[in-house]
Amino acid sequence: MKDHDKYLIASERAVVVTRRHWVSLVKVGTGTAAFFLLGLLMVLYLGDEQFFAVVGVLALLASLGWFGFAWWFWATEEFVITDKRVLLVSGVITRRVAIMPLTKVTDLTYERSVLGRFLGYGAFVMESAGQHQAMSRIEYLPRPDRLYHEVSTLLFGPDSMLYRRWQPGGAPSDYPTMPLPPVR
Repeated sequence: MKDHDKYLIASERAVVVTRRHWVSLVKVGTGTAAFFLLGLLMVLYLGDEQFFAVVGVLALLASLGWFGFAWWFWATEEFVITDKRVLLVSGVITRRVAIMPLTKVTDLTYERSVLGRFLGYGAFVMESAGQHQAMSRIEYLPRPDRLYHEVSTLLFGPDSMLYRRWQPGGAPSDYPTMPLPPVR
């Protein structure tokens, strides 16, 4: 059983399951490399002094631990799109599951910078009925063109709940429907 499966309800299926692009680790990796290099320089050039040798080794270990924790967080975070909801499962020690029903998504945009187009990542911006959501912006998603197409198909394609909702007799009986406005 995959970790995200325990957060799905019995009547839904996962359409997309992904984690953030590896580029999301670059910022913490750069800081880690700088701290690691500082510790290495302390050990190599100031290692004659016991104090600097100990501080250098601690800096080396702390930088590796810092990056290890960041990688662990990255590896356990999942962005899941089902046929009913969008979920962002995150956290290492304390798990957090942010959820947005697909029917609440009123606007979906994805953005790709020049570097994002070159390396294959982008950001999703989701808006819902004028409300601020915990998942309004999801950064560093891999293959955003494919993800955008999948979500658009779920929201607006011929098999979508939104599409069937407005067709006569198309909505399932357990799905709340809105009455159509009268034709004048």
